[in-house]
Amino acid sequence: MDVTDSVAGSRQRVVGFADIVRIPLRRWRLVAGVTVGLTLAVLLYLLVIPATYTATTVVVLRPVVTDPFTLPAGGADRAINMTAENGVALGNDVIDSTAKILNRDPDAVREALTTEVPTGGQVLRFEYADDTEQSSITGSNTAAETYLRVREDIYKQQRAALMLSYDNTIKSVTSQRQAAQKGLPSDKSSVESMTPRTQAMLNQVSALNDQIAQLANARAKVASADLSPGSITAAARAPVPSSHDAALLFIAAALLGGLLLGMIGAHAREAMDRRIRSGEQAADLIGLPALGSVRSARSQEAAAAADARYVSLALLNWIDENPDSPLVILSGRNDEGRTAVTGNLAVALAEAGRDVTLAAAVESQEEVKRILFAAQKRTPPRPRTPPKPPKPGLNGSSRAPVSPAPGVTRVYGAAAGVASPGAVKMDPNATMVIPAAAPVSAQPVSGGGSPADSRSPLVVLIGGGVVRLCQLGDEPSVGVVVVDAPPSESDERGVRSAQDGVAVLVVARDRTRSGELSRLVDRLRSAGARTVGFVLTGGSGA
Repeated sequence: MDVTDSVAGSRQRVVGFADIVRIPLRRWRLVAGVTVGLTLAVLLYLLVIPATYTATTVVVLRPVVTDPFTLPAGGADRAINMTAENGVALGNDVIDSTAKILNRDPDAVREALTTEVPTGGQVLRFEYADDTEQSSITGSNTAAETYLRVREDIYKQQRAALMLSYDNTIKSVTSQRQAAQKGLPSDKSSVESMTPRTQAMLNQVSALNDQIAQLANARAKVASADLSPGSITAAARAPVPSSHDAALLFIAAALLGGLLLGMIGAHAREAMDRRIRSGEQAADLIGLPALGSVRSARSQEAAAAADARYVSLALLNWIDENPDSPLVILSGRNDEGRTAVTGNLAVALAEAGRDVTLAAAVESQEEVKRILFAAQKRTPPRPRTPPKPPKPGLNGSSRAPVSPAPGVTRVYGAAAGVASPGAVKMDPNATMVIPAAAPVSAQPVSGGGSPADSRSPLVVLIGGGVVRLCQLGDEPSVGVVVVDAPPSESDERGVRSAQDGVAVLVVARDRTRSGELSRLVDRLRSAGARTVGFVLTGGSGA
């Protein structure tokens, strides 16, 4: 890895504010798919799943005291343990009794019944969910009434046990008092002449009477206590809210949520899908500057041709310095606009007065022909003058004129005739020259060419130059040759051709993957091929 690769590898692509909007717009299919999917899920929920009605009954609890107008010593807010009351409300006694009244399974009642305890209050809310409005109302009110009844029964059991304890204590004290009374003298005279023993027994009987009175008073308070644990202050009644009441709100939330999730998914997909998003990113990976940017030829054919002219200007110096080296246009895949760039580049060189041989694979020739014919209509051929013989150089040598492609005689101007029987037939006013097949007895044309056959190139006059379209592998070894190489991921002929000339890489914005581009650069370096730069095309995101 060289220094350029090291610097490129250490850089991280910065995501700006424009990317936050651009990425979801480019991946609108993903955003739309997530939004539609979530909205359909909400619609299925609203249409298929039946509505659930939830009724609420409010119960206010109060402490059980003997004097309802006197607060307990600890305060009213601390007299009731709401955690314990919530446990009683969801206990087996309440659930079983409610299920028996509603004639339902206890497990179903336990699943449908919930309770809420507000913090710092003595309020217990019973919520019961069911498929119909009336059944939810009945279930909620029944559960609240059952809880109050069960809680009151618990208090009654506690009071009965306490009163039984008081009764047993009073009975025991009464027996002690009766035993003490038996030791007292029965006659009045003995009472008047009271001895210390008699006085002690009288005091004991008096104390036992006071104890019995206190016990009886306490028992009376317990017996008079109101054992009601609370009351229903807000019974459930129609109308009852259901799970489908806010259908429009659910749909709106699904749309907004889908858009949000879709945007998050688009950014996540962007983070995992390492594609070339800018010329700077491609330059970091390739280590060479961009020769130009070519817009998409599908929607802007004229604009793509104009962009290719500027790319040709960047390559003219190299073509002049290396006159007989092919210019190989390479890309990793076949959907990156390589053929359009090659055809428009050949057209731009022909418009500049160059004689260009364009070599393309069979599967790409139809698209190339379409580009050439459109360019011929856009820039009709004009008369040309034969080139002058080259002057001897400083060292006394001179370069011979470039021989044409095999089977084709060079044509100058619109009034030129046919140079040989097996070469080219041309009408004086024609704008496109198509070679005709020569007879078997035809002699080779001047310049060392072979008789024309069915593989003879298509010659198109454009402006002041010529573009000869031939099949890949039939291109001449001299002259300006532009090669539309097949995709490097499936065919190595492009890299092999670049070994004899120079490679120009085609990078499609939002389509070319970083890994594929790095792999193509490594292959060219391993083969010893030279790369002069790259062309950025306006690919669409996928």
